[in-house]
Amino acid sequence: MQELDRLRAEADPDRAARTAARHKSGRETLGVPPARIEALASQWRAALDIDGRVTLAQALWDSDVHEARLLAARLLVQARMHPDDAAWQVILDWAPQIDGAEIGDAVMAAASRRLAALPDRLDQVEAWVQDANPWLRRSVLVGTGPWARMNNLKPADHAVRERVLAWALDLSQDRNGAVRQAVDAWLRDLDKHDPARAAAWRADRDARAAQDL
Repeated sequence: MQELDRLRAEADPDRAARTAARHKSGRETLGVPPARIEALASQWRAALDIDGRVTLAQALWDSDVHEARLLAARLLVQARMHPDDAAWQVILDWAPQIDGAEIGDAVMAAASRRLAALPDRLDQVEAWVQDANPWLRRSVLVGTGPWARMNNLKPADHAVRERVLAWALDLSQDRNGAVRQAVDAWLRDLDKHDPARAAAWRADRDARAAQDL
């Protein structure tokens, strides 16, 4: 695949060794800097229609190269995408395969745009809260992050925020530290936009914790 060859041409072995040591997935790692990944993603987004972007994204993901998976996700980061059903479906297909923060953040950057476009898709995401994969549980919070950062919410957005805060109550007691850190990050964002609601959530969390003692 010529796009994967193009990505390999950007490889930096020293950076690859450091990156592989950090994410410990065993996946082939090229060490391509984020700026170059974004530059290639921007170039290919501009050159391809939606179907072409989805097809290329799937092929890059299937290569199982670390940077190719990051680039695959970046190809689908777009606020306006019509139709977007195919893009959403590949995101759903990828999500259970997330095995680290970097790829998880990349996939959820794409997912958050598709959730914002059609919040009813949260019904499909809700199962992630109880998933055995901790990176998928973490992804619930990363993908819904925009609702923590909104001001002047419409009623529908307020309902989404409350729904995610209810999930966050369960996830705040998660056995996995990365999940708990994602809860904390969501609440820190909420602090900047609705500190009273963030404080009320923390009071609920502390009351629940006290009942469990």
